[in-house]
Amino acid sequence: MQERIGVIGLGLMGRPMAQNLLRAGFAVTVCNRSRAAVELLAAAGATPAATPRELAAQSDVVITMLPDAPDVEQVVCGANGVLAGARPGMLLIDMSTIAPHSAQQIAVRAAALGVACLDAPVSGGSEGAAAATLSIMVGGAAADLARARPILSALGSTITHCGDHGAGQTVKACNQVAVALHIAALSEAMLLGAQSGVDPAIVVQVLSGGLAQSRFMDLRGPAMARGEFTPGGRARFHHKDLGIALQLARANGAVLPGTALVEQLFAALIARGDGDLDHSALLTVLQALAGR
Repeated sequence: MQERIGVIGLGLMGRPMAQNLLRAGFAVTVCNRSRAAVELLAAAGATPAATPRELAAQSDVVITMLPDAPDVEQVVCGANGVLAGARPGMLLIDMSTIAPHSAQQIAVRAAALGVACLDAPVSGGSEGAAAATLSIMVGGAAADLARARPILSALGSTITHCGDHGAGQTVKACNQVAVALHIAALSEAMLLGAQSGVDPAIVVQVLSGGLAQSRFMDLRGPAMARGEFTPGGRARFHHKDLGIALQLARANGAVLPGTALVEQLFAALIARGDGDLDHSALLTVLQALAGR
């Protein structure tokens, strides 16, 4: 019998993910703070739930896609949360980006109730969520991943078992470090070209055909050159993720000077009120420093 899926968190990422599960033929129940997203999914065939507890009672597998650890902890462990409506044998897949130790603590609380848990953060932005081509990095038991794989395969094209609980979140922190440094590098290259009289679109075109090419450049470079920063991944969330990476680095003796610098550039972007722009808007901070 096909498992019943519950999805909590229907933002930039969660909504297209829920839509892909519906397209794949799963029975999907949805819950979200904003009712508009719930109504949109209900019109597509999902069952609405008023609370995470109600959703859990109707689901075999619950997926959460939320902004930060406090949100996940409240939705999962709160009085009206997932675990309050759970039963032994349920599987919880948290696809949010949170600190590894938070993922581990949630897994311990879930296990006490007979609920299996995976941390399964993603990379690929809203484009990858819509196209079901996300890269999914998973922490937890291999047997639980085997159970989850048919579900995750409806959401992403790359599913990697990274290790025990928290390992998926550790790899996601590594991913966010690399992406942030890609953004900063591309921003500096585009600024250098523009200050020297070359159209940034030409810079992106040339770099895309050489050794400097990256997936991020392919997805965001042309829009950056046009000065368009519609969010596919919000800057304030990437800033939060870099905080997780730096905290992890301090705990484990890793030295990340480039990450520390880019984290401060993101902080400047957020301080001026642009935290809800795409993370590629980091370019505008360097432009401002150059007087553009």
